Amino acid sequence: MLNDDQLLRYSRQLMVEEFDLPGQEALSKARILVVGCGGLANPAALYLAGAGVGQLVLADDDRVELSNLHRQVAFRGDQLNQAKAEALRDQLQLLNADVDIRSAVVRVDDAWLNEAVADATLVLDCTDNFSTRQAINRACVAHRTPLVSGAAIRMDGQLAVFDLRTEDSPCYACVYGEGSEGDLACSEAGILGPVVGMVGTLQALAAIRTLTGTSVASVLHLFDGRTLSWRQVAIPRDPECPVCAMN
Repeated sequence: MLNDDQLLRYSRQLMVEEFDLPGQEALSKARILVVGCGGLANPAALYLAGAGVGQLVLADDDRVELSNLHRQVAFRGDQLNQAKAEALRDQLQLLNADVDIRSAVVRVDDAWLNEAVADATLVLDCTDNFSTRQAINRACVAHRTPLVSGAAIRMDGQLAVFDLRTEDSPCYACVYGEGSEGDLACSEAGILGPVVGMVGTLQALAAIRTLTGTSVASVLHLFDGRTLSWRQVAIPRDPECPVCAMN
């Protein structure tokens, strides 16, 4: 039950017909695991905390660097060298003290993810390497937990929702296989801040829509920052997928 302060805080989103009070109640019960606390997670977590998600679990073993600040907009200059998971937690707590925000300064592995995903309502993949993405996907498939995946490099962005609660949903490996080749870090290729910010913001929107009962299509959304254009590619489930075909 929302108190008077919460009714005022969330009043503008409560006015949205597709969201309304049932949507707010669904969010307040949700536990979202955010893996990676950089450029994607910063806007995504800010909007999710602002919207009143019940619990956010933030996982990352990296620390805030000066070169992060142009795109990781939740951090402040006085947080340099602080663990990103803790720095992001602190900023989100200032935004909305009603949200239970937990930080894990950890390099995630299969064992950690298996336990954390088992407790999550939904997972946001905000990482920047294939091996971690594959591990997150395996855990989400195993526990049938919805996964919202985002990526950005240079002026290109990608977004996909894998609602693994449904029998016919594809998974991340249906699109990319199980390979780990081709990682390219922002430190090598570069990134414009608004590109990663746009993808992270849409991850938050996709998470809210999924958590509040809206069916989100299995589509890979591709953003081209050079032309400010999007294109969509349907994602079929691979019947021979080495990850989800066995589940």
